[in-house]
Amino acid sequence: MMDSLFQWFQDPGNLRIMAALVGAFGLGVLSLKLISRTRGSQKSKKSSASQGDEAFFKGIQYILSDETDSAIEEFTKFVQVNSDTIETYVALGNLYRSKGDIERAIRIRQSIILRHDVDQEIKLQALFDLGLDYKKGGFLNRALDTFLQVAEKRPSDLKVLKEVERIYEEQRDWENAFKTRQKISKLSGENHRNILAHHLVEMGKAKQEQGELSKAKSYFSKAISTDQRCVDAYLHLGDLLFEKGDYKKAISTWKKIVHVAPQFTYLAYRRLEGAYSKMKNLKPIEDFLRESLALNSDAFTHLALSRYLYSQDDLEGALREVRRALELAPQLWEARRFQGHILLAHGRDQEALEAYEELLAHLDVPFLKFQCSQCGLEPPDLQWQCPNCKHWDSITLVETSLSKDSTRSDRVLWKLPYRPEEK
Repeated sequence: MMDSLFQWFQDPGNLRIMAALVGAFGLGVLSLKLISRTRGSQKSKKSSASQGDEAFFKGIQYILSDETDSAIEEFTKFVQVNSDTIETYVALGNLYRSKGDIERAIRIRQSIILRHDVDQEIKLQALFDLGLDYKKGGFLNRALDTFLQVAEKRPSDLKVLKEVERIYEEQRDWENAFKTRQKISKLSGENHRNILAHHLVEMGKAKQEQGELSKAKSYFSKAISTDQRCVDAYLHLGDLLFEKGDYKKAISTWKKIVHVAPQFTYLAYRRLEGAYSKMKNLKPIEDFLRESLALNSDAFTHLALSRYLYSQDDLEGALREVRRALELAPQLWEARRFQGHILLAHGRDQEALEAYEELLAHLDVPFLKFQCSQCGLEPPDLQWQCPNCKHWDSITLVETSLSKDSTRSDRVLWKLPYRPEEK
């Protein structure tokens, strides 16, 4: 019980609901006392106040027990006794939204906005809450229009601007998302270059799909100028150059990833291999892979070097590199499979059997496991923006390995450099 209460109070939204309800309760009690004095019906009002108090405290208990329906019922009784407590209506709207009853939540916000005796700031908050209701209900255009109305009145409200930006992102309106993030960065005084760079890359992708390659190239280049660690920009700029047949520039662009983010070398390797094959010269691949290993000795690159050496008939060199890959990542089943393939192809059956026996022990343990450092989501592949919490560059690669007692254990292999907005 105590654990559930602690988790409930950890949610900022729940804390706001509780604060509003406590404030509403205090105002309700005060208003009832004043009314009872002026109207002279003290006994009747005390009875109503008592009923309201009981409903309020029951509502609190139901919230803490995560019984939303019962909490709504009790708070509805409370506002029937204390009809002037706007804060309780706000809390009721939030409860309806959390329950998924968007229609009722919207009606409550609209009733607050239309009231003449309500302070303008409260109306603006109700308008913001209405935007959240629309968003929760999937009415993105209505939500955007609503948030923009609030932004007109509160142009420096970061909370509102972030909601506007998220909707632009969901609608893939990257230009407006970029402009909104510029405002957020300026107002917060924080460095959001990585997010701005991702927006520019997305604009470039859209132009590339439309066949406007010159504009696409300009956006990719601008993204790199904005954030030199934007791996996605290097990848797509290189792809564009490759499509145009400019293999040397494509190779030069992809190779920069080794220096700005060596943990992503594996994303460039296949591209480089394709470009060098077009040029009928695979020798620079070896130089690239060895340079990569000098900067960041990882299992992926050792495996890639093993494949290259094997293609060049360097059997012992290939086996040496694949074994180094397995020393770094024993559960990398692709490396074990490749090792077995080499051994079988050269009649080393006993060694191959031993390699495949080790492979079987690791088949149920995926090597490439990704996780968001912000919300814990485990996407099936690498993504630059978490599809759940919408944070950029928050996906980490987590190594899942077998410990000595055959239980699974995880550790973070890499994550992008710390960003101020991850606070």
